[in-house]
Amino acid sequence: MRLRDKLIPEGTFLRKLFRSLAHIVKGFKPSNIKKVFHSIKTNGWKKTLIQIKGVVFGKVEYNDFNADYKAWIKHNEPTPEQLEEQRKTKFAYNPKISILVPMYNTPYFFFKELVECLIQQTYSNWELCLADGSTKQDETLQEIIKSDSRIKYQFLNDNKGIAGNTNECIKMATGDFIALFDHDDLLPVFSLYEVVKCINENPEVEFIYTDEDKITTLDKPRFNPHFKPDFSLDFLRSNNYICHFSVFKKELMDKLGGERSKYDGAQDFDIIIRVAETVKDYKNIIHIPKVLYHWRVHPNSTAQAEVQSKPYAFEAGIYVVEDHLKRMGIKGKVSHGASLGTYRTQYEFEGNPKVSIIIPNKDEKATLKTCVDSILNKTTYQNYEIVIVENNSTSKEIFEYYEELEKNSKIKVIKYPEEGFNYSKIINCGVKNSDGEFILQLNNDTEVETEDWLEEMIGFCSRKEVGAVGVKLFYPDNTIQHAGIVFGVDRVATHLFRGLPRHLHGYFARESTIQDFSAVTAACMMARREVYEEVGYMDEDMPVAFNDLDFCLKIRKAGKLIVYDPFVTLKHYESKTRGYEDTPEKVARFEKEIEKFQAKWKEIYENGDPYYNPNFSLNSSNYAIRKYED
Repeated sequence: MRLRDKLIPEGTFLRKLFRSLAHIVKGFKPSNIKKVFHSIKTNGWKKTLIQIKGVVFGKVEYNDFNADYKAWIKHNEPTPEQLEEQRKTKFAYNPKISILVPMYNTPYFFFKELVECLIQQTYSNWELCLADGSTKQDETLQEIIKSDSRIKYQFLNDNKGIAGNTNECIKMATGDFIALFDHDDLLPVFSLYEVVKCINENPEVEFIYTDEDKITTLDKPRFNPHFKPDFSLDFLRSNNYICHFSVFKKELMDKLGGERSKYDGAQDFDIIIRVAETVKDYKNIIHIPKVLYHWRVHPNSTAQAEVQSKPYAFEAGIYVVEDHLKRMGIKGKVSHGASLGTYRTQYEFEGNPKVSIIIPNKDEKATLKTCVDSILNKTTYQNYEIVIVENNSTSKEIFEYYEELEKNSKIKVIKYPEEGFNYSKIINCGVKNSDGEFILQLNNDTEVETEDWLEEMIGFCSRKEVGAVGVKLFYPDNTIQHAGIVFGVDRVATHLFRGLPRHLHGYFARESTIQDFSAVTAACMMARREVYEEVGYMDEDMPVAFNDLDFCLKIRKAGKLIVYDPFVTLKHYESKTRGYEDTPEKVARFEKEIEKFQAKWKEIYENGDPYYNPNFSLNSSNYAIRKYED
């Protein structure tokens, strides 16, 4: 008997675990072994093994985000020579930036590093406003405070809380712009330069935010970069994705009236969400897609790995969103989201509006039956009709099934009058032969999972600023098929998180968070009838490919939002590997469709998708960091 068999007998848990690990290692590329060890160190065994299993069985691409970030830093941040050029730059407008730091028992070495990072800034017209609510004054800090005339300090003799101490800083500020800065965090030396550059390039700007990452100490690698989208109202209501580095025009801060103590722990979330209520135009909210803030991870910080140190902060976040909705005159229920620090809003709507569910179909009785049965058996909202658009079926069984379905007063079958396949025309035919106030496009190869799906979607579509809402779709093996669409990836556009296992969170739990996108798939998409009429229905010159993307971009052009709601889920039985373009003729047609679509929507390809940070790769649907050679 081999020694292995003596030590780890057949049938035991350890033997099964050993075999599983051996299988994973055998299937994993040797070039990734170093990444695995790095991931174990950063993410722990459990998450690493889940990710490796997904790679081995082809379910999800492997990204060691922090290793890739190290390379990104090397190739994207300023060199010493570039920093020197920044110091020599003469801006047309040189605003003073007032940096507010509420202090409370601030550790000496945190404070020393904070001041040093400011003194080393390549833009020098700043002031540091310190309001100290500590239990007693720390004399060891005084030498640092007196080292630069731009530092203003006040010992409060009273801890007024995070918001109260910040407001004392505001009273001291004389700058043109106000920047919020925590006492234990750091700014890269080029941070203020980039902010002032943005102000000069956008003279109407009222509020600026940036990307950020995390640090422990200066001698350790930075990690977990948060590359954010441009302003997204629904994403902001779902979590304080803006967070750091936040810079307010002084006039805007005056309107806001500072921070409010009732939201301590989420006071920054409150003031940022009030920015969205107060600015003249969302165009005056500018996102700089550069890492200009380092958030320190330590046991007392909300940045710390398990984010459990300040549970009150997440409860306060619910109050922030609830009060925001009240001020906006919006009725909705706010609760915690799928991950800590995210929030879910379920919007109320008035009356009992009718929903027309439009399902194109050709033959495929079993497929259609699964879809229709799921609607009839699971849907809690009852004011709906199912409009099946029959498109040149030939099988006897499908017409027999239609006869059976039409015995139900909620279902009608209409015949598409033309030969051939033109998805846009089929949908338009269905819409024009329905009478619902809300239109829901639904593929016949879907199966409803969420019972209150129609209530959820109506809630979003009832908001006047929303043009359409899409949902989370899963393949039959419980991996993601759709969690929002971004443009520019894979030449035209891609479904984000395709192949991610259902139980696994992706980048900052984006797959599980309500947010705005440039497009969602029409496999399950709802819009008000008036939206179809306003944008001219589906473009019938796009018969096969990209018609739903085009429809969404027309809605965006009309100034409305496309919302992704992950709390509505359906199965989508579309094959992961199906290939439509399997002949030279089909390939040629598809290439022409790509050229036509890209020409029509040239702007989004030239400027980039506003909801997809330019620091992400254009070769990945999994929020992989864009490598310098991409």
